[in-house]
Amino acid sequence: MSEWFDRAGGILLHPTSLPGPHGIGDLGPAAHRFVDFLADAGLSLWQLLPVGPTGYGDSPYASFSTFAGNPLLVSLERLVEDGSLQASEVEPPGFPADRVDFGRLIPWKLGLLDRAARRFLSTAAGEQRLAFERFCAAEKGWLDDFALFMAVKARFDERARAAGRSGSTAWNAWWDRDIAVRERGALARWSREESEAAAAVKVVQHWFFSQWARLRTHAAEHGIRIVGDVPIFVAPDSADVWAAPRLFRLDRDCRPTVVSGVPPDYFSSTGQLWGNPIYDWHRMAREGFAWWIRRFRSALGVFDAVRVDHFRGFAACWEVPAGESTAMRGRWAPAPGRQLFASVRRALGSVPLIAEDLGVITPDVTAMREEFGFPGMVILQFAFDAREAGGLDELNRFLPHNHREHSVVYTGTHDNDTTAGWYAERTPAERAVVARYLGGEPADVPAAFIRLAMASVARWAVVPMQDVLGLSAGARMNRPATGSGNWAWRAGSEAFGPGQAARMRELAGLYGRTRRITA
Repeated sequence: MSEWFDRAGGILLHPTSLPGPHGIGDLGPAAHRFVDFLADAGLSLWQLLPVGPTGYGDSPYASFSTFAGNPLLVSLERLVEDGSLQASEVEPPGFPADRVDFGRLIPWKLGLLDRAARRFLSTAAGEQRLAFERFCAAEKGWLDDFALFMAVKARFDERARAAGRSGSTAWNAWWDRDIAVRERGALARWSREESEAAAAVKVVQHWFFSQWARLRTHAAEHGIRIVGDVPIFVAPDSADVWAAPRLFRLDRDCRPTVVSGVPPDYFSSTGQLWGNPIYDWHRMAREGFAWWIRRFRSALGVFDAVRVDHFRGFAACWEVPAGESTAMRGRWAPAPGRQLFASVRRALGSVPLIAEDLGVITPDVTAMREEFGFPGMVILQFAFDAREAGGLDELNRFLPHNHREHSVVYTGTHDNDTTAGWYAERTPAERAVVARYLGGEPADVPAAFIRLAMASVARWAVVPMQDVLGLSAGARMNRPATGSGNWAWRAGSEAFGPGQAARMRELAGLYGRTRRITA
């Protein structure tokens, strides 16, 4: 058993869902208090969703860069502390406390960060300036491309608005084709013209990673490991694709010829059309999977372990011809996952990686996961859902008595309803299965499922914060195949109180998931 994968418990909570005064959770004081809550609760894992800069639909899984941090997570309180902002500048214009109003928040916060970053560039000196310059030098491999991408993108978005067009302009639709296809002269010209805007982007990234390092140090001091999330695909409108189009299957106009998705399943009768470009696996293999090695090295420099979303896509991915309106007319296209992970292991050693092995899992996916020793996932809601697992069938791998030690158990994930919301939608037959398994219908279903997870033989047990709080469907984080209205839930300031910590500490101690068992 890998040393990093000891028996432990934790909570799934994205930082945007933390309470705070500025419209969205961030990396500031509330995040540090959540670390304290985890320690008080006898837990040692904090699992997050991807933390990159969000694009389409505000989804953490649609980022402008797989290497960059999300500016929306930069703590304004910390910037006031270090003098980058004045307290009077950060008074929010009446944002709701229980959800993120992305439409109003984004222009307000990004505009504020941009002004503060430009001020930093003109006034910062001494250690502040040196720290920024060290950051730029250390992260040059991705930062220069990302900063220029965002600066150019902002310029074309301004042009679009001036022409009466709404929305963001994807890089392959930029009106100046020379910069879209990265002609050398265009890169030099745009770098000169947008030098200040690009530098401001770099300052905000410096702030993100400085605040992240402070938070991670605080977590380590309290015995808390931060578990990140690496989506298998990258967004089509991203610096990743713009900077390395040769690694993706694009046509002569830089548009994807095929896109990613999943076939019809539990979540959608027409499948899910994600729209991400598919990798040119042959080209990546010829280059020794260098891009993937960089990606995992970067992720493991930020997190203590990572969950890889849609792991089965490394064996074969659902490939849909570009232009389709649903994911129904696709095919399973093979991918060289075994070669890739062998290359990663040669370069980085054994990596602390959790494989999201849900959905249509074939024997080759399981064999690949086991070959590299990656733990998989089990979801308790699926154990009792007739559409997913078929009740008490002896082959139902989600039932607790069928769990394997080398796995991570969840009550639900960010893609599931809350457990209370899920149970409210169950049929009488499904509720009868739950009652039979538990020895009677529980008065508190989320609490009963948390106990099942903590008691499981699975090495890690991770519970969404919504289930700890017993919240209903209104607190759901994401509804797959729904393009808007997701990712907005926020916890109240009372969510992380001593009562919740005591209940989790009792279970963690009882089921051997903590070394910090206290009275």
